[in-house]
Amino acid sequence: RYTLERPMHTRFALALLTVVTSSRAMASSTAGMCRVARLAMVPSRLGGAAATTARGLTTMAASPPVFLGRSDDVPRLGLGLAALGRPGYINLGRDADIAAAEARRGSAGKELMKTRAFECLDAAWGAGVRYYDCARSYGASEEFLSAWLVSRKIPPTEVVVGSKWGYRYVADFEVALEPGAPHEVKDHSLAHLTSQWEESDVLLGNTLDLYQIHSATLDSGVLGDESVLAKLQELKESRGLKIGLSLSGVLQAKTLKVAVDTGLFDSVQATYNLMESSVGPALERAHLEHGFDVIVKEGMANGRVLQNSQLLAAAKKLEVPPDALALASIIAEPFNPMVLSGAVTPAQVESNVKAVELADVLRANPALHADIRSACKVEPEAYWDERSALAWN
Repeated sequence: RYTLERPMHTRFALALLTVVTSSRAMASSTAGMCRVARLAMVPSRLGGAAATTARGLTTMAASPPVFLGRSDDVPRLGLGLAALGRPGYINLGRDADIAAAEARRGSAGKELMKTRAFECLDAAWGAGVRYYDCARSYGASEEFLSAWLVSRKIPPTEVVVGSKWGYRYVADFEVALEPGAPHEVKDHSLAHLTSQWEESDVLLGNTLDLYQIHSATLDSGVLGDESVLAKLQELKESRGLKIGLSLSGVLQAKTLKVAVDTGLFDSVQATYNLMESSVGPALERAHLEHGFDVIVKEGMANGRVLQNSQLLAAAKKLEVPPDALALASIIAEPFNPMVLSGAVTPAQVESNVKAVELADVLRANPALHADIRSACKVEPEAYWDERSALAWN
């Protein structure tokens, strides 16, 4: 038995001890010991026994799901690099979390962001995170991730990497642009797919497991472009990639249905959080009926969820971090999502990771889970209107 208050390294040690003592046959070989060490990344995934946790509530560990065809147990929390690969983004509080805008710009700012990205990647890896998500439009995210993987000598078999094409980063590592000037430009054409794939391939090569259409929408027409779909099918067959798409806006569910009908896609990445959960039923159908892997982005609603008084009250009552509770509420959903942390400090990574174990508390206490979800929900239109008004900062 262990609690959320016990230090993370202590829980990992207890979990590893449990596996080693109960799996003598596995531990008898070098390969078995390596596998045990990897499974010990997230203690709540190691067994089915109930444990006492937050405020005396019980937790029941879920059986380890497969992610993107990987047979090993990949924890259901990943690290997204949208806020780490570029100096400007719409998340709240970037000056306080990283550095003043002036310090983040230009070549010096790029080095600063690279250092911070490495710090967060190190913290995530040390905490057991194994899925990392980037995109061509996330500034230097692919470059940073590639350099980190090489410098840490992490082989492709030990990590899962996803990236995206479809937006081009045009801010040149500046934060403040001319009024109306975009930080990224959308282009879902075949020519753009071809050029961005070549760029991703150079940086990530055989470490790349998943290639996604970035923010596929019905009005862009990308899901009806046979030339684009054929190129993605070619990459799927020739490179062994999983093919996915990310969604955005109030029409996420309708877009996902069209994507499912193409028969091409293996995964979907959607905005889903305690405030905006309208796509939930569509994600559940895609996962349970069509075998889609589900990835969730913006689980913290770009920081807005931490302004939700209902969430803060529930976290205080349970004596857990509100960010961990927000992310745990998503991880506990029946569509088994891989939930992306958008952390930009090692301390945020450490706090976010607590969500993996806390999710088991919510699975074992469905009434509590339902209460938290219903208390924080807002109307989708209101959510997306507020999001569209967030300033790049």
